[in-house]
Amino acid sequence: MLILQLLMLLWVVGDVIWWLNADRWVRRLPGGRVWRGIVGAFVASQLAYLSIFEAGVVRDRVIDVRPTVWSVTAYLWHFLFLPAALLALGAGWVMRMARGRLSDGPARPEEPLGPKATMSRRQALGAAAVALPPLVTFAVTGRATADLGRFRITRRELHLPALPADLDGLTIAHVTDLHIGRFLPVGAMERAADAANALAADLVAFTGDLFDASAPDMSDGFEFLRRLDPRHGMVLIEGNHDIMEGAVKFEHAMKEVDAPLLLDEQRTFRIPGRATPVQFLGITWGELKTGRELGRHGKHANTIYRDPATASRAASVRQMAALRAPGAFPVLLAHHPHAFDPAAEAGFPLILAGHTHGGQLMLTRHIGAGPIRFRYWQGLYHKPGSQLFISNGVGNWFPLRVNAPAEIVHLTLRRGAAMG
Repeated sequence: MLILQLLMLLWVVGDVIWWLNADRWVRRLPGGRVWRGIVGAFVASQLAYLSIFEAGVVRDRVIDVRPTVWSVTAYLWHFLFLPAALLALGAGWVMRMARGRLSDGPARPEEPLGPKATMSRRQALGAAAVALPPLVTFAVTGRATADLGRFRITRRELHLPALPADLDGLTIAHVTDLHIGRFLPVGAMERAADAANALAADLVAFTGDLFDASAPDMSDGFEFLRRLDPRHGMVLIEGNHDIMEGAVKFEHAMKEVDAPLLLDEQRTFRIPGRATPVQFLGITWGELKTGRELGRHGKHANTIYRDPATASRAASVRQMAALRAPGAFPVLLAHHPHAFDPAAEAGFPLILAGHTHGGQLMLTRHIGAGPIRFRYWQGLYHKPGSQLFISNGVGNWFPLRVNAPAEIVHLTLRRGAAMG
C-alpha cells in the first residue's frame, strides 16, 4: 500500500512537471491559447483519473472507470510515456547545464509569435518534443484497446519420456490469467470459455488469476467456470490477483460454489480408454499470514493474505510431492513459474504455469520485461526429467502486450524423448 501511495504521489508530481514544461513551450507558438488548452485538458484528464483511482484505494473499493479507453490511456501514460518524457526533460536540462545554459525553456522570443511569424528551429523542436509523448500515448492506446479481449489458440506437443504409453495423445486445455476486470471487454469471457470448449481436450487446467484486482464481484468468474466444459476433468488454482483483497474472500467463495479449486490439494481423473489415471496437484500462492505479519497496517492488518515467498512455494511443492498417487501420471499446477526449480527437484515430470503474460512487453523472445522479472517467462523449459510450460494467458492487468500475444493453449502429451 505504501508503495502504491508513493507511486501515486510521483505520478501527480510528474504530471505537474511535464505540464509546466509543456505549457512554457506551447504558449509561445501560433495559436498558443489553443495549444495551452489542449495540453491542460490532457493533463487534467490524467490527474482526474489518478484522483478517482486514489478514491478507490482510500475507500478500499474498486471504482469502475469508463470509458475503458480512459483507463488504458492513463496506464500507458503513467507507466511508460510520462517516465520517458521526464527522462527526456532531464536529459535536456543536463545538456543545457553542460553548455552553461540553465534555462529550461527557450530564452527568446519571450512573447508569442505573431500570425505571420515562423517558428525557429528550436521552437519547432520544442513543439515536437511536447506533442510527441501524448501523440504516441494516444496511438498506442488505440492499438492496445483494439487488442483487449483478443487471443490466439496455441497448439503444442510436449514429448515426455515419463509419460505412460496409454496416455500418449492425451490433451489438456491450458487456460490462465483471464483477469476478469477493467481490461477484459464485455463478451471476452464468454468467447474464451467457448474457445476452450471447442478444443474438446480431455482435461482442463486453469492456472490462476481468474480475477483482476479491479473485479467488483465474483459472479462473472463463477459464470465463466460454469460455462467451461470439464470433459473428463477440470481443476483450477489461485493466482496473486485473485487474492489481492484477501485469501479468505476468494478461497471461501470458490469453495461455496463447489469450484474445483486446489489449495495444496490434488484431484485424480480417469480418461475413458486410458488405464493410467492423471493426477493434478495444485499449489497455493503462498503461506497464509495476517496483513500485520506482512507489514500492513490499519484495516488490512487483520486480513489474511498469502505470502509468495520462495520458501513457501518450495514447501507447497514438497507437500504435493507427498500426495503423489502411485501409478498415476502427475501434473503440477503452479501460478508462479519459479515453482519449476523445486518441482524438478521433487521429480514432477510436467508443470503448468501462468503469471508472466509471456513477459507482457517483449522486444524479442529473450529481450524484454520477461527475463528482467523472471527466470522462466514464456513457452517450454526443460530440466532433467522435468518440463515446464508457461502460457501467455488470456487477459491483462496492464493493457498492452508486445510480442507476447494472449492465448489459450491446447497441449498434446506425447511419449518420447523431450524436444526443444
